[in-house]
Amino acid sequence: MFNRNNQAKIDRKQERLDSGFMASHFPDVSSIVISMLYKEKGIANPISRVVNFSPASHAFFKVDCLSKDCIDGGFDMTRLITSMINNRSETSSGELGCDDSGPRPDHANITYEVAIQYS
Repeated sequence: MFNRNNQAKIDRKQERLDSGFMASHFPDVSSIVISMLYKEKGIANPISRVVNFSPASHAFFKVDCLSKDCIDGGFDMTRLITSMINNRSETSSGELGCDDSGPRPDHANITYEVAIQYS
């Protein structure tokens, strides 16, 4: 039987496939690197993560939450990254909370830095 978590994973995979490729949406971008420090409530040590995008990557900028209890949350960086590209910005940093609307809101956040290289 399908549960809500499995359906969320299937939906996220379909969104990624529907997003198209970086090369077609952002032909002037040669790479995007998202470096983040993931912090979850109740866990003492933050986790360092790096997500890389190349022209052959899907243009899908929602990073999954690492919490096993998180069903459909994550860190949506789409607006930030598209704004950076439109302004030809090379770096940006900040903090985001997980978008999960489940029973544990505010369960995780990230401190991030985005670096974009242009052709």
